[in-house]
Amino acid sequence: MSATGLHAAAGPTQILRSVRRSFRLGLAVLALVFAYLVYAWMAFDVSGLIASAKPERAAVLATDAVAHKVHVTKLLRMDRVNIAVEGERTATYDTPPDWVKLEGEQLDVDLDDGYRAVIAGTGVVLSVPGYGDIRVGVTGGKVVTTAPEGRDLPDWVRATPAKFDARPDLQRRVQVSRAKIEVHRYFLGWENFFFPFRSPLAGLSAGEVFDLAFSGERLDPSMSNAALIFRTFRDNPDWQHGAVFVALLETLMMAVLGTFTAALVALPLAFLAARNFTPAGGVRFLVRRLFDFVRGIDMLIWSLIFIRAFGLGPLTGALAIAFTDTGTLGKLFSEALENIDRKQVEGVTATGASRTQTYRFGVIPQILPILVSQTLYYLESNTRSATVIGALGAGGIGLMLVETMRTSRDWENTFYIIILTVILVIAMDAISTRLRRRLIHDGTDRGK
Repeated sequence: MSATGLHAAAGPTQILRSVRRSFRLGLAVLALVFAYLVYAWMAFDVSGLIASAKPERAAVLATDAVAHKVHVTKLLRMDRVNIAVEGERTATYDTPPDWVKLEGEQLDVDLDDGYRAVIAGTGVVLSVPGYGDIRVGVTGGKVVTTAPEGRDLPDWVRATPAKFDARPDLQRRVQVSRAKIEVHRYFLGWENFFFPFRSPLAGLSAGEVFDLAFSGERLDPSMSNAALIFRTFRDNPDWQHGAVFVALLETLMMAVLGTFTAALVALPLAFLAARNFTPAGGVRFLVRRLFDFVRGIDMLIWSLIFIRAFGLGPLTGALAIAFTDTGTLGKLFSEALENIDRKQVEGVTATGASRTQTYRFGVIPQILPILVSQTLYYLESNTRSATVIGALGAGGIGLMLVETMRTSRDWENTFYIIILTVILVIAMDAISTRLRRRLIHDGTDRGK
């Protein structure tokens, strides 16, 4: 057989071997990926996490983030009734709302959709549509629960001798302990968002507030109605709009100060790290290792270090951002410097320009798009990072966010701060995109 025939016969065999080898390699890779996923599942105890998850708790928190509740409370030991928004003493009703009727010593609470709670003495009767009446009373120091005859308690009821807790859905709740009876009714929206409960402006519509702002008759003789409206909104003790605005500015200032400080420090150091600008290998090595060191330590770690060194405050956050981004931006700038066109530099030098002028007109214009783009990108990212750093104690909106999350009843405040933070990030993204377009693209167009 000729050599050509041998090659023709060997061709399909080699192709088959190659296909089999690739197939086996693919199976091996898939097996390794599967083994890693199994290991990760077991190492992180994903099964335990799923088993311990409480989706109903998440639903309650989500409801609290977009709705508020009114507490109708009877203190059994003092035989006193309180009706308040979110249980706050400063938001207590002087006269009951129209869905609460006080007849003698009996309190009739309409929970909407056919649900009703009637409080009398040391007991309460919860009427459930399609089910019947659940009677709960405190007798002999114990909470006694009685279901309708011939029926078991629903799954949404938890009854023990110490406490009764019924939550048929996310809109209503009844709790009974040895000390008090409490009925909650939820309403969509954030309570007293604009004005405090006790303010003369509370309960006014937007049109009424607008008319009042331009009215000649002053509610407070010491200031105009417009000033009163602004100050009442700003100093709202429940929502703290003024403090939140200042915290947002602190977060923004941390990001801006830290990012631009890093860019200003990184640019001259980048010349020392660039091969075509610094022939001395030792100098380049030291500067590059400096970049590795400052960016190798996470921003959160730098923040903790500076908090211990300088105390709490926005300055620590700005320093943490500046240190981390100096290493990152320095590396990016040095790589950009190493990739510049030497002909443009030589052309500027040939005109008799000094070294500073050569850098200004021959180097900086070439790296300006990268410098501006990367700096603005990290400014966007650091606006988010400043929130996390602030939560550790650097201040700003992050610290306020953590404070609102400490108690379960402030989830609407938490959601409010999250929304403002997202709006700030979106605004920074839009501003930086516009700046990039004007500084980079417009400049390129003019150069053409």
